[in-house]
Amino acid sequence: MKNLVKNFIIFFAVFLLVAVLFSSFGVGDKDAERVGMEKFINQIENEEIQSIAVEGTELSIILKDGSEEVVKKETGETLSELFKNYSIEKEKIIKINIEVKENEGLDYWLAAILPFLLPFLLIGVFIYFMLRSVQGANSRAMMFGQSQAKEFTKDSKDRITFKDVAGVKEAKEELKEVVEFLRHSKKFLELGAKIPRGVLLLGTPGTGKTLLARAVAGEAKVPFFHISGSEFVEMFVGVGASRVRDLFKKAKKNAPCIVFIDEIDAVGRKRGAGLGGSHDEREQTLNQILVEMDGFDPNANVIVMAATNRPDVLDQALLRPGRFDRQVILDNPDIADREAILKIHVLKKPLAKDVSLRRIAERTPGFSGADLANLLNEAAILAARQNKKIIEMADLIEAIEKVMLGPERKSRVITKNERKITAYHEAGHAIVAHFLPHTDPVHKISIIARGRAGGYTIKLPTEDRHMHTKTEYIEEIAVLLAGFLTEKKIFNEVTTGATSDLRGATSLARRLITDFGMSEALGPRTFGQKEDLIFLGREITEQRDYSEKMAEQIDKEIFDFIERASKMANNIIDNEKDKLELVVSELLKKETVEKEAFEKLVGIKPAAEKDE
Repeated sequence: MKNLVKNFIIFFAVFLLVAVLFSSFGVGDKDAERVGMEKFINQIENEEIQSIAVEGTELSIILKDGSEEVVKKETGETLSELFKNYSIEKEKIIKINIEVKENEGLDYWLAAILPFLLPFLLIGVFIYFMLRSVQGANSRAMMFGQSQAKEFTKDSKDRITFKDVAGVKEAKEELKEVVEFLRHSKKFLELGAKIPRGVLLLGTPGTGKTLLARAVAGEAKVPFFHISGSEFVEMFVGVGASRVRDLFKKAKKNAPCIVFIDEIDAVGRKRGAGLGGSHDEREQTLNQILVEMDGFDPNANVIVMAATNRPDVLDQALLRPGRFDRQVILDNPDIADREAILKIHVLKKPLAKDVSLRRIAERTPGFSGADLANLLNEAAILAARQNKKIIEMADLIEAIEKVMLGPERKSRVITKNERKITAYHEAGHAIVAHFLPHTDPVHKISIIARGRAGGYTIKLPTEDRHMHTKTEYIEEIAVLLAGFLTEKKIFNEVTTGATSDLRGATSLARRLITDFGMSEALGPRTFGQKEDLIFLGREITEQRDYSEKMAEQIDKEIFDFIERASKMANNIIDNEKDKLELVVSELLKKETVEKEAFEKLVGIKPAAEKDE
C-alpha cells in the first residue's frame, strides 16, 4: 500500500511537470497588449502601424510610437483576405512593413507532437511503476522463507567481550571453553574431542543472557547470527522450517560462527500438547531445528546458543546430549556483582563525588542487570529534569524507590484521618520488623503514596541469602500482618489498606506447607502439581494430588501459621507501644523517616547487637 501511494505521487508529479513544460510553449509575449479587430482596422486607417508580423492566427503589431499589440484573426483567413474584407486602401497597406513567419524549429515540433505523445508517455510511466511494484512484491514473496536473522560480523563496531559483562563469573568460565573451541578447534579435534552442538543459557529476565551470547562471539572473533524464536513462525505453512534451513545454511557458509536463538521457548515447547492436534507450524519448526542440529558436520565450527527463562516447558529432545550439550545458569547478581554492573553502566554518566555505588548495591537486593541499568537511567532522567549537571546520591536513592514501587504521588489528596491511619499502619510494620531478630533491618518508612501503595516500609538485608528458615518465614508473616493488627488495636477498626499485606501473608503461609514441607502436622511433603497450560497463555493450574480431607488440614495449618505470627506481632506492638507512638509522631511531622532517624527513636536492632 505504501509503494502504491508513493508511485501515485511520483506519477502525479511527473504529470504536472510535463503539463507545465507543455503550457509554456503556447505562452506569448506578456508585454504586448491584446486588442480587438475593430481597433486594429482603425489603426491601419489612421496610419498608426509601422509593422505587422504574421504567425499562424496571431498578428504581432508594432506601432509607430514603439508600443506592441497582438491581434487574433480567424483560422484559415489570410491577411490579404482580411484587408479585402474590410476594404482597406492599398496605399495604406503599402506603408506598413508586413512579415510572415513560418512555424519551424523545436517549439513547432513540440507543439505539434506533444498533444499526441503526452498521453502515451504518462500511461507508459504509470505502467512502469506498477510493474516495478509487482516485481518488488514477487521478490519479497520469494524471500519470505529466508531467515530474518541479524548478522554481526567479527569486525563489527558493536563488538562486545567478557569485559563488558560484569558478574556471572561461573557462566563466563563455562563459556570460555566454547570460545576456545571456536578459536582453536584443531587442537581439540586432534585429541578426538567433539565440538559442542549447542549451549542453552538459563536465567530470569534481565540477567544478561543475550549480552553474554554476544560476548562469546566477540571473544572468539566470529560472526554472530541473532534471531528470536518468534521470528520463525508465520501464518503460512512451512515458512518456519524454511527459515530454519536458510539460517543454518548461512551459518555453515560463515563457519566458524555462533547462531543465537533468543526466547527459544517460543518454538521449543513440548510437542503434542496442541488442542487441535500435534501437527502445527510451531512443531514443524522445532522438528527442523532438531534435524539441523543433528545434521551438522562433526567438524563444522558452528555453535548454536539459545536463551530462555522457561526451561520447564522445553521439549526433551532439545535438551538431550548432541543438541544442547551445555546448560549455563545465570543467577541474579550478588552484592559484589551488582556493584561491578553499576560501574559499567555509569561509565558515560557524570556522578557526584559523594556517590557510593556500594551503598546502591546494598539497597538493591534481587535486582537483575537490566534493573540496575534502568535504575541508573531513571536517576539520570531525574537529575536532568532538575537541570543538574551531575547525578547525585539523592537521585539514585529516589530512582531505586521509583523502580521498586513507582513514582511519588504527592498531589494525592487524603484526609487527616487516612493520613493518621497510614502512619500507624507503616509504623506497625517497622516496629515489628525492627524487634524481630530474623527480619531484615528497616531502611525507610514513608506515608507518601507511591505507585499503588498509600505508604511503604523498606527493609533491606545486610547480606545476600539463598536459603531461608521456617522461623524467618513466620517472622516475615508477622511483619506483613503488623500493619493490619496495629490499625485494629489503635482504632478498633480495620481498613482496606491492608489487603495486599493479608494476601501476601496468606500466600506465604500456604507455600510453607504446600511447597516447602514446613508443617509439623502434615509432614515433609509437597501438595499439588502445578502445570502450565501452553496453549492457554500463561495460565498455571494446580493438579490436586491430595484428598478433600487433606485440603481441610492444609487450611487449618495456614490458619495456625497466621495465628502464630499474629501473636508474635501483637506482643511486640503491646510491649513497644511508646516507641510506636514516637515513630507515628515523626511520620506525621516529616512524612518520611530514614534508617538513622528511625534507630535514634527505637534503638539499634537487637539482631545487630547480637552479631556484634
